[in-house]
Amino acid sequence: MAQVMNPNAVPTQDTMPTPNTMPAPNAVPTQDTMPAPNTMPAPNAVPTQDTMPAPNTMIVEHFAAARVPTSYGGFVAHAYRSVADGEEHIAYVMAEVDGGAPPLVRMHSECLTGDLLSSLRCDCGQQLRAALAMIAQEGRGVLVYLRGHEGRGIGIGHKIRAYALQDVGLDTVEANEAQGLPIDSRTYGVGASILADLGITEMRLMTNNPRKLDSLEDFNLKITERIPIEIESNPENVRYLRTKRDRLGHTLTAAL
Repeated sequence: MAQVMNPNAVPTQDTMPTPNTMPAPNAVPTQDTMPAPNTMPAPNAVPTQDTMPAPNTMIVEHFAAARVPTSYGGFVAHAYRSVADGEEHIAYVMAEVDGGAPPLVRMHSECLTGDLLSSLRCDCGQQLRAALAMIAQEGRGVLVYLRGHEGRGIGIGHKIRAYALQDVGLDTVEANEAQGLPIDSRTYGVGASILADLGITEMRLMTNNPRKLDSLEDFNLKITERIPIEIESNPENVRYLRTKRDRLGHTLTAAL
């Protein structure tokens, strides 16, 4: 005769399910149950040499383009999205840049305070406007605007903290270090991928930063000429410019 189990009976060691056949829904993972290392990398993990894309690997997607008239002339704005983190970037293009003589190119790092809010603590806004004017004067060129580069990569909040530290004597490098942050964490693979998508393989780069030249050339882009883009200093940014020249290696020839 079949044994009928009491539905209210308390489970014993003999009647409990085999271990691990039905894990508790809120069980804390152990070393045995954790996924193997690197199978699910942290979303904010810093890229290493092993995880960086190969030169000219397309790491952005182009998803929109439209005509944008400006006070400098007519541009076509190309919107791009980073495949890795979803950050959106933009390229302003004047005339045909695919083929022909190397065009003027500006690879500009986002700076909300300088580009949009007229801060005098840096030279970013003036460089942005000077680059657009130089492209317009030549009638051909590209300005790539890279998002996520605020404060050389530390973000707007930490940059404002860095300003406060500069007001008590630190320079722009020391202010990042005092917060335990990198001096400059910017990378230019996204910008290089945008230029490749636009058909640019050679360019005349508007920059004072030799690191940009080296970074872009690492992605098989040829810099045929470096075009200085120096801005006249003011009392609020003269120490900032000196620090860029003396500690970050920027090529600045004006007396500071």
